[in-house]
Amino acid sequence: MATLFRLSSRALPVSRSRLLHTAGISPSLGSQQFNSVNQNEIAHFSKLSSEWWDERGEFEFLHKMNPVRLQFIRDKLLEVAQDANPELESSGANILEGLDVLDVGCGGGLLTEGLARMGAKTLGIDASESNIKIATLHASADPQLAPSTSSNLSYQHTSAETLLSEAKRYDVVCSMEVIEHVDNPAAFLSTCAELVKPGGHLFLSTISRTPLAYFLTIFMAEDVLRKVSKGTHTYSKFIKPSEVVQFFREYRSPLAAAGEGSSSSALSRPWISTPPSSNYLPRLEAELRGLIYNPLQARWHLAPRDAWGALECNYMFWVRKPTQ
Repeated sequence: MATLFRLSSRALPVSRSRLLHTAGISPSLGSQQFNSVNQNEIAHFSKLSSEWWDERGEFEFLHKMNPVRLQFIRDKLLEVAQDANPELESSGANILEGLDVLDVGCGGGLLTEGLARMGAKTLGIDASESNIKIATLHASADPQLAPSTSSNLSYQHTSAETLLSEAKRYDVVCSMEVIEHVDNPAAFLSTCAELVKPGGHLFLSTISRTPLAYFLTIFMAEDVLRKVSKGTHTYSKFIKPSEVVQFFREYRSPLAAAGEGSSSSALSRPWISTPPSSNYLPRLEAELRGLIYNPLQARWHLAPRDAWGALECNYMFWVRKPTQ
């Protein structure tokens, strides 16, 4: 591996902690405070928009990852629901039925369509107009998803920050492979968090900032195999799982006023209650799971909880918004 790194045309950047501190982040300000959209990133993915539904093209790895992402979302929602109602059937086939779900940075709609097919009332948003056009066009070809008064699926060309100014909040907010492309990850996390209803769920997937991740996602995928366009990933923007966890150990959401005399500045407890010194994540508050690609099977797998080394590259993160 050392030899391969020397052959790379891009030196491995020095790893520095990404700015995920909650200081200065006011969730009540939303898009008036920060705009995390990076126009260069939007232009890059807009150029690739026509390839979203080519299963052997630019987004081949995401097509193969999509079933694993959907399964993780379904299983986690079922686990939480069964904790509240132990008599709930273990199959949980319709666990997303009727839920309001938001897919932030939906791209061509790979995850968005899957969520809608599982019964969720799904809105996909993206800052790239080209992506939204491709997503809408693809959905319109399926009678089950075509826009109508009964459709579970809709798309908007907008940003999460803009959507935050509206009153609607969501049972589930997903943002897959997006945070490593934004300018201000702390503001982006805050915005996504405040689009979630109290007691609702936030799902993320991204890439850890490690030498292994650089080797696999940039050197191999972009430089050697050319399965992904050069410039798609920026190593310094990758985020370690510990940084996301620490953000939500510090982050507090504003509480809705309970009545006359209530303070609108009251904040919830931290989203994750364990201290920074702990490696433990309460099962009903947050979870990290590694995503492992097996090249022999050409398949992604969700690593077992706490599997050694599983979080060194791609991973998924789930956290639940406190109700108080």
